[in-house]
Amino acid sequence: MGDPAAPASRPPAVCLVSGGMDSAVVLAEAREQGFAPHALSFRYGQRHAVELEAAARVAEALGAVEHRTVTVDLSALGGSALTDAMEVPKDRSRDVIGEGVPVTYVPARNAVFLAVALGWAEVLGSTDLFVGVNAVDYSGYPDCRPAFLRAFETLATLATAAGAEEGAAFRVHAPLMELSKAGIVLRGRELEVDFGLTHTCYDPVPGPDGRVLACGRCDACHLRLDGFREAGFEDPVPYA
Repeated sequence: MGDPAAPASRPPAVCLVSGGMDSAVVLAEAREQGFAPHALSFRYGQRHAVELEAAARVAEALGAVEHRTVTVDLSALGGSALTDAMEVPKDRSRDVIGEGVPVTYVPARNAVFLAVALGWAEVLGSTDLFVGVNAVDYSGYPDCRPAFLRAFETLATLATAAGAEEGAAFRVHAPLMELSKAGIVLRGRELEVDFGLTHTCYDPVPGPDGRVLACGRCDACHLRLDGFREAGFEDPVPYA
């Protein structure tokens, strides 16, 4: 996948890697575009450690130069079904999923994550950040919208020494922004992403053999399964 040149010959970029299918494709895309990707994940108080286990697998498999996990405990603030003991919505239609901000929204999460990524980018001498937001997300998640990403680029220039003193122009790359879930599946296959390494489910359950299984009923599972179905492929992760 991509140019096999040594990472030292490529400009560095910081890629947010959650362990999900979208961020996996973005990491592969950053490498394909000629960057040396540095993967960044967060232990933010999420209820399921399986996300970080998947992020580590993805970062290694897709050739991240380095993978760091930073602890920022957003569960101390609450307000999300991903951090609190709140019920995760199940069996909702695609039309309903696209209406309003869901309870799985973690308040200002992408703003916090991008701020940390910006700090690491400045340390690395990079001006490029990669995130896996897409058209399916930004209908319901305010911190996934193009306007937010452009505003963050402006903030990055004002908030860093590289921007304020050296004139560095930071860019937030969102190569999946206009893609559907099916389009992401197809692009991932082009980039040889092993989707079996990823984890998307909001409410995973233990399987009989000790493996963690995707529930198959939450919004994330429905959108993922629909994406694979529409792309004409079978999802390789195990479901309950």
